[in-house]
Amino acid sequence: MGSASSEELDRNAYDYNTHLALIKIMRDESDFALPVARRNMSEIFPLTEEMWLDWLKDEIYKPGGSDREKIYELFERAVKDYICPQIWLEYAQYSMGDIGTEGGIARVRAILERAIIEVGLHVTKGAAIWETYREFENAILATMQVSPGNAALELVQVTVSQRKIHSVYRRQLGIPLIDMEATFMEYQSWTDEPIPYAVRQSYARALKQLQKYKPYEDALLVAEAPKLAEYEAYIDFEMKIGDPARIQLIFERALKENCLEPDLWTRYTQYLDRQLRVRSLVLPAHERAVRNCPWTVKMWCHYLMALERHRVEHQVISETFENSLRPGFPQAADYVEIWQAYLDYHRRRVDFTQDSSKELEELRSTFAQALNYLKQDVEERFNESGDPSCTIMQAWARIEARFCNNMQKARELWDLIMVKGNAKYANMWLEYYNLERAHGDTLHCRKALYRAVQCTHDYPEHVCDMLLTLEKNEGTLEDWDAAVERTETRLARVKEQRAKAAAKEAALAKQEEEKANQRKQAQAQKKALQKAQHPKAGNKRKADGDGEWVEEGIEELEQNIDLEVELGFFGKKDAPKVLHDSKKEGFTVFVSNLPYLMGKPEKQLRRLFAKCGEVAEVRPIFTNKGSFRGYAYVEFKDEKAALQAFELDRTLVGGRLMFVSPYVDKSKNPDSKVFKYSTNLELHKLFISGLPFSCTKEELEELCKGHGNVKDVRLVTNRAGKPKGLAYVEFENETQASQALLTMDGLTVQGHVINVVISNPPSRKFPEKPESQSQDPSSQKKLGFWLLPGGRHKPRTQLSMVPRALQRQSNPENKAENGTLQNPPAKPSPSGERPKMMTNADFAKLLLAGLSP
Repeated sequence: MGSASSEELDRNAYDYNTHLALIKIMRDESDFALPVARRNMSEIFPLTEEMWLDWLKDEIYKPGGSDREKIYELFERAVKDYICPQIWLEYAQYSMGDIGTEGGIARVRAILERAIIEVGLHVTKGAAIWETYREFENAILATMQVSPGNAALELVQVTVSQRKIHSVYRRQLGIPLIDMEATFMEYQSWTDEPIPYAVRQSYARALKQLQKYKPYEDALLVAEAPKLAEYEAYIDFEMKIGDPARIQLIFERALKENCLEPDLWTRYTQYLDRQLRVRSLVLPAHERAVRNCPWTVKMWCHYLMALERHRVEHQVISETFENSLRPGFPQAADYVEIWQAYLDYHRRRVDFTQDSSKELEELRSTFAQALNYLKQDVEERFNESGDPSCTIMQAWARIEARFCNNMQKARELWDLIMVKGNAKYANMWLEYYNLERAHGDTLHCRKALYRAVQCTHDYPEHVCDMLLTLEKNEGTLEDWDAAVERTETRLARVKEQRAKAAAKEAALAKQEEEKANQRKQAQAQKKALQKAQHPKAGNKRKADGDGEWVEEGIEELEQNIDLEVELGFFGKKDAPKVLHDSKKEGFTVFVSNLPYLMGKPEKQLRRLFAKCGEVAEVRPIFTNKGSFRGYAYVEFKDEKAALQAFELDRTLVGGRLMFVSPYVDKSKNPDSKVFKYSTNLELHKLFISGLPFSCTKEELEELCKGHGNVKDVRLVTNRAGKPKGLAYVEFENETQASQALLTMDGLTVQGHVINVVISNPPSRKFPEKPESQSQDPSSQKKLGFWLLPGGRHKPRTQLSMVPRALQRQSNPENKAENGTLQNPPAKPSPSGERPKMMTNADFAKLLLAGLSP
């Protein structure tokens, strides 16, 4: 397994999940190459707080000991990835082991001072750093003893140490931190001197300021990860106050939990670029941004500009650009954008007042490299041109014409641009024409417009007008006559072509209309035939969006039974008349989808439900001929047993899935339907289709277990309990689900290629309420993301929230989203209102009224 992971990393060093898997395997097996694997990953990706703490712990407690200086270097790397109070505490604690060495105390103090600068303002965790600092200084003070022979010098050292402790207390009391009241009381107990008035004032201001921060900290405390909205509100608050140190800290806290949010990184780096402009702060932030989100081209562009802005060496900028191409961008156009940013940097290096220079030759060479890269690498990878409009070539031509006075080279480039399929667009010809007007001559302007008139397909009238305007203002009479003849000929041909295209389009539209009418007639005939053959056929259950069976069949079934019960038609011929008893609703359940050939259903059902509690009565439903109709009522002695009976829902009985539903009067409670599974977007759950029918729940769970903690696996079956090749897998959180999606989508399982998407079942629709059938548009949006938290791969650009296996194409007006055919909308009344649709219970009431004397 470890060797397989190593081979995968050899093919793609930017596979985040493979790095994680390899490190886990090596750590479990105590592989000696574990430090190398960790180092390789840390050079490409930032490591989380947990990963750094594991690495540091393994190095510190390694058998035989480790070089302390190397561990110090490791700590230095760890504190640069994210702002992590726990790592700073571990760093300070580790450095205290060198107190007895020369310079050991100074080193500890330096580390603690840096820790206070980095995380000392952290409202909830900063106090731990200050407390560590005070304990360290108190420990140093406790070791000092005043000897008679050297009393004066040692007394001075004691005084200096005490002043340091005073300083730490007073600095801390001026910062709004949780439980700062306890720190104030501790300071009062520690010092023999009265606390200065200035310190008390500073403490009072900090305490007042703390009350403003508490609502934001409380919101973070109760919010679920990654808390992006809460952090953004906190950032807005800090931005209004304007304290740079606190703004940096809240950005760092937000990024620690939202490291894969490009917009958050962009906002942070833009703040540093525009407000602080400190090289030591700006460049590391940009470097961390592209390491966290290497697929975001704009962040690489901003990084290159930041390097140039702070006058970093040319070699470093070139290496950074080369690094930007390695991870891979999700779109071909992204490569054009990053090359354009790099070319802009090269252009700004050139002194165009000189006829020739090294920088100018490098610029031309870079243009050639860009075109070659886009042609060979990008087109091969995406099977499309990354630069269909030839923006790189256009930029090169402008530079040659405008700065180098080399129109010959510019015209050669524009010839290549037109050859690449751009000659049919008027805007491309006008771009070239404007370049000739600014830096060329009238002869080449005329040639460009004549070629444009001949080749343009989209807006030929526009280029014809341009040619006529040129000849009117600058040409001779002969030039004008030639232009008029050419443009009239061209426009006549265009008119003829458009007429033919319009006629063809009209013919196609007529054919489509005829086909649509034929399909409607065929569907109407088919429905009429089915209705004639099966006049009493009930609605079959349809697969709903969550892979289970919609309960609409049960609803109509119960309404039919309610009608039969009220009229005394159901049951055996000698069955007494039974009415719905609302007092028994909590004690009774409705059982359906049972085998029609079930022998002695009352006895079997009583035995089946006995495990739930004491059964008072079982009422199976029979036809007038005495045949079992496949459903029954089971009444219990207490409500607890009835609730326990719902656990038997979807139990396999005689080769069919038994459904257990609440016992309610549908005519009085039309909205009483309760669905077993969620119909909302579930980011922690995946919908898998294309599975082999032989795949078991255990096999699928084992397959998914490697991507996170699997809470539940549910295979979708039909009425007879047979698998449909569909499943829902619920993970512990959204991060694990997204990682599993990225890895498993397109995986081959027993010769079947499976499809994996986020679970987003469609909302239920009910025929009784047609006005409620409109779905919230927000639930139909697609997730346009490149990565989700926890994953670093490049998935599909967009994922449909409706499982592919359940998508159907039909008339949206007569079809619910789960594919169940709904009643067509009733015709509106003259007042504009639609008549209310009658239920079976309404018909029952009408019939009873007609039978009454």
